[in-house]
Parts: sequence; C-alpha cells; structure tokens
Amino acid sequence: MLTPGRQERWVLIALVALAAGVAAFFASRELLAPEKPALPAIQPAVIPDQRPDISLADRDGRMRALSEWNGKPAIINFWATWCAPCRREIPMLNALAGDPAYAEFALIGIAIDFREDVLRYLTSTPIDYTVLIGEQDGLEAARAFGMESIGLPFTVFTDKWDRIVTVHIGELHRPQADVILSAVRAVDAGQIDLKSAQGRIRAETPKIN
Repeated sequence: MLTPGRQERWVLIALVALAAGVAAFFASRELLAPEKPALPAIQPAVIPDQRPDISLADRDGRMRALSEWNGKPAIINFWATWCAPCRREIPMLNALAGDPAYAEFALIGIAIDFREDVLRYLTSTPIDYTVLIGEQDGLEAARAFGMESIGLPFTVFTDKWDRIVTVHIGELHRPQADVILSAVRAVDAGQIDLKSAQGRIRAETPKIN
C-alpha cells in the first residue's frame, strides 16, 4: 500500500502525464500504482486575463513570486525533465534569455516535476534563466493559468501590465517566439491594443510540425 506522501506523488504523475505520452517513463518508477486509475477528461483551457501571482521555490530552495516581475513583459515556460519537446526548447529559450534584442522580457521556467530530478538535470543541462520548481504546487500553478490537463510544454506571454497576451501550447520555436514577442512589444509601446495583438499572433505565427 502506498503511503500518503507517495499517493500524492502518484496523483501528480497521473495528471501531468495526461496528453504527454509518458507511460513508458513512469513504468520504471517505484511510484507507479499496480492499477492505473481512470484519468479525467481533457477540459478546454479557460485562460485568465491577468497573470496569476503564484509562488514556487527556485533552484536554491528560495520561494519566488511572479509578482517580482510586475511591470515587465514576461515569457513563462512550463516544462518537465521527462518531456522531450520541453528539453528541445531549452537551447532556444537560453538564446532568447541572452539576446539583447529582448532584454526587457523576463524569462521564467516553471518545472512541474520532482525537485530532485530537476536539480539533477540542471547539473548537465545549463538553463540561463530563472527556474522555479513545483510538484503538486507546480500543477496548481498550471491550473491557475487555465491549463487544466493540457500537457507540456506550454508558454505564457504577458505584457508589461501583467496581462496574458497569448499561451502557446506545444513546443515553441524561435520564429514563433519572434512573432509573439514582437506583438507583445507593440502592445507595450501603445502601437496596438491587446485584441489586435492577439489577432496578429493568430495570423502570423508560423505553424511548425
């Protein structure tokens, strides 16, 4: 019988794995239950207008709140170590974080994963931006952004008024990021309104297989 602590971890695994195709990954973990419970149906995302102010521990164990970046446009990437497209995004996100052309944007990665796995992963894969880590609280953070049972990765883009401009679901590529960030910058400069920016993003963001 699983202890209460391990039951909580199993719930975390089952929910995050939905739509991510990671059954093989979890088969090797000691936390896998003998019988897999029925998974909830995927619900449409209901994305809030304003970025929620969540708090999670960073890689050093210090609690950090998203309100630290109030007043800055932001890129908030939800990922996990076991997620292949999440891992593929990291070099591109590192390049964005170091690009002077996007210096005004905060870039925050939120790992929904076991803390020890994330810290181990960071020893071999440099991430040049803020990383926050959450297990159950990471799942709750995703829910706060309206991402109920959607799967990983997904990336939230906010303007300098902390409004959610768009959410990109799936692997993010640099041409897509450039279009979205250009639209966010235009909103921040007062050149277009939020609705127009969202229309531009829908029309101009390239589809990449």
